[in-house]
Amino acid sequence: MGESDPRQPVDTLITAAHVLTMNANFDEYAPGAVVVQGDTILDVGAEATMLEAYLPRNRLDCGNAVIMPGLVNTHGHAPMVLLRGLADDLRLDVWLMGYIMPVEAEFVTPHFCWLGTQLAAAEMIRSGTTTFTDMYYYEEAVADAAVQAGMRAVCAQSVLKFPTPDAGSYEEALIGARDYITRWKDHPLVVPAVAPHAPYTVTPEVLEGAVELTLEFGVPLHIHIAETAHEVEEHRERYGMPAVPWLKKLGVFEGKATAAHCVHLDEGEMRTLLHHNVGVAHNPSSNMKLSSGIAPVSRMLEIGLNVGIGTDGAASNNDLDMIEEMRLTSFLGKVATMDPTALPARKVIEMATIMGARALHLDTITGSLEPGKRADLISLSLDEVHHTPVFARDPDSIYSRLLYASHQEDVLDVMVNGVWLMRDRRLLTVDPTPLRAEADRLARRIDQFLIQREESVLSKLVAIGGVAQVRSFEVQVKIKDVDLETLEARLLTLPEIHFLRGSERSQYDTYFLFDDQWGSRLRYREDEVRDLESGEIVDLIYRLTLMNTGKEKEFENSILLSRSRFDAPATRSLRFYQEYFKPDRVVAVQKSRRRFHIRYGNTDFALNFDRIGSTTIGGRATGFAEDHPFLEIKSRTWSQQDAERKAGLISDMLILLQLSEGSLVKVEYLDVVQGSSENR
Repeated sequence: MGESDPRQPVDTLITAAHVLTMNANFDEYAPGAVVVQGDTILDVGAEATMLEAYLPRNRLDCGNAVIMPGLVNTHGHAPMVLLRGLADDLRLDVWLMGYIMPVEAEFVTPHFCWLGTQLAAAEMIRSGTTTFTDMYYYEEAVADAAVQAGMRAVCAQSVLKFPTPDAGSYEEALIGARDYITRWKDHPLVVPAVAPHAPYTVTPEVLEGAVELTLEFGVPLHIHIAETAHEVEEHRERYGMPAVPWLKKLGVFEGKATAAHCVHLDEGEMRTLLHHNVGVAHNPSSNMKLSSGIAPVSRMLEIGLNVGIGTDGAASNNDLDMIEEMRLTSFLGKVATMDPTALPARKVIEMATIMGARALHLDTITGSLEPGKRADLISLSLDEVHHTPVFARDPDSIYSRLLYASHQEDVLDVMVNGVWLMRDRRLLTVDPTPLRAEADRLARRIDQFLIQREESVLSKLVAIGGVAQVRSFEVQVKIKDVDLETLEARLLTLPEIHFLRGSERSQYDTYFLFDDQWGSRLRYREDEVRDLESGEIVDLIYRLTLMNTGKEKEFENSILLSRSRFDAPATRSLRFYQEYFKPDRVVAVQKSRRRFHIRYGNTDFALNFDRIGSTTIGGRATGFAEDHPFLEIKSRTWSQQDAERKAGLISDMLILLQLSEGSLVKVEYLDVVQGSSENR
């Protein structure tokens, strides 16, 4: 018998023209080899040395290729591949609040999340990603899909202050997150986490509950921070400080936190994140596509922050290609600083591998090819024409070739936790064909939902929430060219009229007009309310009111308006509503108002002493007279009989107030303004 082979038996030995370890010394072996035993890297080194020391049961020679750590996608929303291309070329708030969230409320289920994550996994594996972070709903379904695909994932359960597809309240969401974390916290591939969505979608109570979970179970916390300048400005106005110190005050950074985007941070905020070892997830494609801005990545790296790279969701990117994200990270960093030496190739590849793992607090198990770490690796071919020619003078030239010339199609093989997920571009753990067919069927249903929603202004208003669908009627009349000071003095002397309360208001009304079958009018009102005596502001009211041009019945001295009125709080900017509703015309009316709530004939009325100020139609001044005085008398009603009685009382009140019927105006101020403009 011959002598036994002295080499150590191992499961797998992989060789290639180049091995990039991305360890602390950036050791490179050309040619090199990686030795895998079970789910772990046993050794890495020169090819000849590894072949001399180990006897593999499985040997793979990748030839003219690079073996390197799998890419780490530090931020995304995997199920949102099912919303790819749904609503492009919009601002972030219109895109998210006007389209994405309404569709999610209607369609997101556990199966939606599983299906989307399976498709996302296929896409990520093909482009060399082995670890990804997810922030979405029904996160257990996301985790399950990731495990079936064989990927490593940080799966963070979203928690928001308002109802979501998987929770009716934030309390329910936190309970669900606790249950999910308890059952997944020791999984070999999935790291469960909690994700309070963003400072503008949570409350201090939500954050305190999320922090309690991350500290109790030692799991990560994932959150969006400072993605847009508008978000930053609003936060300063509301809380009197930037988001980072506010989050710090609430303990958000006490555990293993990762902050996504961080586009608009100042120096102090960056140093706060550094002090608390908060990882940053940079998302170049998404930030550019949504015009969110350019994150100060070069400065973050200079001060020592761990900055990883993320794709964000496929609905705002619109792909999950980390090789493309690496390239864009470098280019965007150079343009932002106007310095071609900023974010060089090796640094960016570090961001996409070991630094990304550090940003996710996973660097002890993945992100580099080192003995003892999990076998998460990829091979990337250098045989294609776009890798020609080869210059070997610069020892870092391999990093430049990878960053500036590689395409996702160059990725040949992918291994996670010692298991092959792709070999020679053939997916082994996911079959995308039936998944794509199901996704296409779902897309047709979503299309139909949005088509139906777009059929009316009301449908679009209901879709963004908070609408009180109350069909109400008003008996009202306006009298123009009234001497308001004389009228007010007379009003206070009449024993038949009982004064209840009063206020002063500055009202800024913007009407969105639509050429639809209902003649829809959507009014955005900013109502600044002052105390009648002190003149101090006591309230600021922002509301949307949807009306149409129809009227139910006209009486002698007033009109019963058929108001299919739908009221909603205006929680977003005027610009948001204009971009979301896309009106055919816009008319702005500004007025000052002294409102008196009175009782006459045992009936409540509102008397509005109004002065119409500046008005614009389509951005142009109308020439309507400044300080144009009107008296408006109105009362809500809910029946024909009550309306007739109140119309009679208004007629009596006009006589009592000595007002001429010849000055009656039986239309809305909008119509008065438009009529004035047309008569010019």
